[in-house]
Amino acid sequence: MDLPLLWFLIIAFFWMGYLVLEGFDFGVGMLMRPLSKGDTDRRLIINTIGPVWDGNEVWLIVAGAATFAAFPEWYATMFSGFYLPLLAILAALIIRGVAFEYRGKINDDAWRARWDWAITIGSWVPAVLWGVAFANFVRGVRLDADHQMVSGFFELLSPFALLGGATTALLFALHGAIFISLKTDGEMRERAGRTAAVLAVPTLVVAGAFAVWAQVAHSAHTWTWVPVGVAAVALVAVVFATRARREGWAFTLSALTIAAVVVFIFGSLYPNVLPAINDPANSLTISNASSTDYTLTIMTWVAACLTPLILAYQGWTYWVFRKRLTAGAIPAHIGLPRRDPAKDPASS
Repeated sequence: MDLPLLWFLIIAFFWMGYLVLEGFDFGVGMLMRPLSKGDTDRRLIINTIGPVWDGNEVWLIVAGAATFAAFPEWYATMFSGFYLPLLAILAALIIRGVAFEYRGKINDDAWRARWDWAITIGSWVPAVLWGVAFANFVRGVRLDADHQMVSGFFELLSPFALLGGATTALLFALHGAIFISLKTDGEMRERAGRTAAVLAVPTLVVAGAFAVWAQVAHSAHTWTWVPVGVAAVALVAVVFATRARREGWAFTLSALTIAAVVVFIFGSLYPNVLPAINDPANSLTISNASSTDYTLTIMTWVAACLTPLILAYQGWTYWVFRKRLTAGAIPAHIGLPRRDPAKDPASS
């Protein structure tokens, strides 16, 4: 196997890890307000991902860094052409991360409500826009002879791309609902389980429509029907698993669905990394977008040494925090009291 192809597969693996792990983080944030009846419920939901959400985002950093080093022209074209949606995703991720840390700093309902909305919006925006972005990767964009993207912003919002956004939003919401039911007990577990069962069928329909459209219209390979089939079977099984309240099986199957979608996306792209719909000769390919063999060789040795350590550490983290949470275990607020400027002489 040549090194550019190897790194194409490694980057696909990094994206798979990111979307499977961060996918339920997004889903938890998306469902935090609908599933909660009060602040204790919202804190319980946040605590399900509290020890792991920042570690899950490392996969995005690694995927971006690997793309920058292994395929610099792909990175440059992608980040310049998709500047606005990627900026929106970055801003949402930053605001969401800050909200997790700041919502409990002050013991005030209005303060917490504002940060709760930041978590909700910061989860919905990337959940939708990642689907829009990947749908455009599969469909292709307009590139000139210098591999500069010349597609307009609204061209990125085609019906196919919007269906991709709806697909990832539903997949992540379903994944998050299952994760909450897996990590909690009592009333929250039942509430999340019912929500997962409700979301499973529309997710199956929307994701199925996107996969068939993508395969028929935009994939040049017949073998990519295999991940489509795997995702379909896994989603059908999720429908039955959520109704039977088999949270462990349901979570495994929803993770398998997202992994199969990533295999389909990168399989459909191959041998391109960014197809040009206006002129196939302008497409960015694994060959013409990659770094030198010397660079890729060094990267391969670094990845071979560090990736097992990262996997071991993250696996250990999930093992340590594997137990279910209950609302009764949520302690009282310890945030600072909100200062009233009208009554506080120090503020005048």
